[in-house]
Amino acid sequence: MTPTRLLTAAVLVVGVVAGSSALPAAASAPAPVVSVVSAQSSDRALEAAIAGLPTADATAALVRVGGKEGTWRGSSGVHDLRTNRPADPDARFRAGSVTKVFTAAVALQLAEEGRLDLDRTARSYLPDLIPAAYEDVTVRQLLDHTHGIPAPDFPGTTVEEAYENRFKVYDPREMVRSATSKTPEFVPGERQHYLNIGYTIAGLIVERVTHDSYEDQVARRVLEPLGLCDTSYPGANPRIVGPHNRGYQRMRLDDGTTGLRDVSVWGVTDGWAAGDIISTTADLERFTKALFQGRVVRGPLLEEMFTLPEVTDFKTGKPAAYSVGLSMMELGGREVWGKTGGRWGYNAAIASTRNGSRTLVYSVNSTDAKGQGMNKVAENIMVATYGRP
Repeated sequence: MTPTRLLTAAVLVVGVVAGSSALPAAASAPAPVVSVVSAQSSDRALEAAIAGLPTADATAALVRVGGKEGTWRGSSGVHDLRTNRPADPDARFRAGSVTKVFTAAVALQLAEEGRLDLDRTARSYLPDLIPAAYEDVTVRQLLDHTHGIPAPDFPGTTVEEAYENRFKVYDPREMVRSATSKTPEFVPGERQHYLNIGYTIAGLIVERVTHDSYEDQVARRVLEPLGLCDTSYPGANPRIVGPHNRGYQRMRLDDGTTGLRDVSVWGVTDGWAAGDIISTTADLERFTKALFQGRVVRGPLLEEMFTLPEVTDFKTGKPAAYSVGLSMMELGGREVWGKTGGRWGYNAAIASTRNGSRTLVYSVNSTDAKGQGMNKVAENIMVATYGRP
């Protein structure tokens, strides 16, 4: 663990009680209706998508739609279930795997500078960490999930067990050692399996070639140039620093019943370069527009983010859906590129048509943020913005 991570780990000894108990009954004040902050076009579908919160699926939603087809900004739900006060539309939130887009962008910038070769093996950069069993895995394969490296081991398999370990600090090198001690899932480059581990290794490679921390590289190359002042990496601090709407997760409670627990305070070191970023809808909208306009990754390397590998999914057998950093869905008869993310209590996404004619950023305070399917409120927002698959 680097000195920076050792220092931030010390935060864990202070004030970790908040969010550790089950919720009391919600306040009786009526939940607020949808608040349309700014709109250049009337979009009743978007209003309907986030109306009526809190519900069993989510307690709050923040949405920004932009581009040539019109802009729309709205929020719904509550800041917390104790007071039922309206959700803060400018709140910070955990963006989960949207982090991967930032990591991919930094790696592609380094490739443009000649400091990183996408076709070189990960082992050539990290010979002390990547074993011979994975000697053929390339940097590109780490970034497009075709590497074949399985997930590392984590304590427990249920949300309740994850909650019990929510303050555990994970070292990225130890996660890589855990993953690479296992048998490869498939020959590198032959299938695709979406996992965090490729981006954990990519973050370590960024540190190796720059002789700098991953977090500082993202800040210097992306956050500062774009003025993303409300976007940050929490390190080992389990709290969301700054204004934020509380996150809740449905799970088994101490009395044996199932209900919502406040999970706003939860460490995210297991995600690191794959999933620990904190941001706002305004910052992520600015990042999305800049990315799709070629102002973050420039030239031919930007096409890496819009090129799907010609392989099939390891689990479903369907065509690959993930590129370097992004994923693609066909919605409303057109390609929509972007990235979703989920941490306990929070779902987020960035998305855009390739030409930037319609962009979307949302944060949904989901009660099933890591469920098997897409959160219903999040799905409704996506469909309202772009149309059905």
